[in-house]
Order: sequence, then structure tokens, then C-alpha cells
Amino acid sequence: MTYIENVLVCMAAPLLVALLLLRRKQRPLLLFCLAGMGMCLLAAYLNTFFAQLYAADALNAAAQIAPVVEEIMKLLPLLFYLAVFEPDAERFRLAAIVVAASFATFENVCYLTQNGAGQFVYLLVRGFGTGAMHIVCGSVYGRVLRPVWGSRPLRAACLFGLLCVAIIYHAIYNLLVSVGGTAQLLAYAIPLLTALCFHLLGQQTAAQRQ
Repeated sequence: MTYIENVLVCMAAPLLVALLLLRRKQRPLLLFCLAGMGMCLLAAYLNTFFAQLYAADALNAAAQIAPVVEEIMKLLPLLFYLAVFEPDAERFRLAAIVVAASFATFENVCYLTQNGAGQFVYLLVRGFGTGAMHIVCGSVYGRVLRPVWGSRPLRAACLFGLLCVAIIYHAIYNLLVSVGGTAQLLAYAIPLLTALCFHLLGQQTAAQRQ
């Protein structure tokens, strides 16, 4: 087993034990946590494979390969959940956010193990920025896919469109981070502002329903 796999085992072990102590209706959240971390591990393998296959440098791998691979991997467990269990909109939205947050958490932990934890301020900013970016992309899936799932034409169109939007958003973030300097700080701020806008929009929608 490689080092990154050992990290996943250590993080997943307490969650697996907790599954034994939870009721059946309480288990899905932990399962989605495990799914998000597992998809992150698989995405790391695929990123490495495609980067070597196409002889991509670090910038091209971050801006062209990683966004496509990671967004597809985050979407797969959500599509399985929709196709098999057909959850209601609220449960699906929660699942999408948990998968994305778990994906981002495991990615941040792997970054720490590879680069160390000496620069606390930078790691704090990066952790919030990267986490918000993944959660924003997951929230896009969670808000839109379930309402249109019953219509095959809308399902296909929205699935392709949402995936393209998430990949482009992710690619812009990675590109700005790779550039460094002011662009990097801007990249960390954009997902946080987007998440704030989503929050305000959700509050406004809830208020209108009441």
C-alpha cells in the first residue's frame, strides 16, 4: 500500500466503526463521507496516470486534467444514489455537499502529508479556498440534478451542462492558484464568495416559500 492509501485507511477506520453503532437511517451521511474520500483517492491515481500518459507538466495537469477527472469522480456516487435510491431533493442536496466536502478534506490532508504543515496561515487560506471550491461544485449538482431527474431529455442536457460548468469553474480555480501571487489570492477568495452567494440565495428562497 502506498502512503496516501495509509492515510485513507486511518481516516476511514473510525467512520467504519461508527457505522456499526448508528441506526440504518443515520448511516448514509457516513457512507457519503467514505465515498467522497474514496473518489478523491481514485482521482489522484487517474490524475497521475493521465499526466504521465500525455506527458503534461504541472500547470497543464492542474488546469486541464485534474478538473475533468475530479468533477467526474465526485459526480459518480451521486448518480448512483439518484439511479438506485431516488432520494428527495433535500437528501440529495445534502449528499452532494457531504461528498464534495469529504473529497476536499481528504485532498487537504494529502496536501499536508506531502508538503508539511509549517505555513499555518497559507494552509488555512488554502484549506478554506479549496474546500469551498469543491463544495460549490457539489452544490451545483445537488441543487439542479434532482428536480430534472424525472425527465430524460432534461436529465441528459443538465447533466452535461452542469459537468461542463463545474469543470470550467474548477479549471479556472486551479489555473489561478498555479499562477501564484495576486491571482492565487483571488482564486482562494472566489469560491468563498460563491458559497456565500449560494447561502444568501438559499435563505431568500426559503423565505419566499414561507
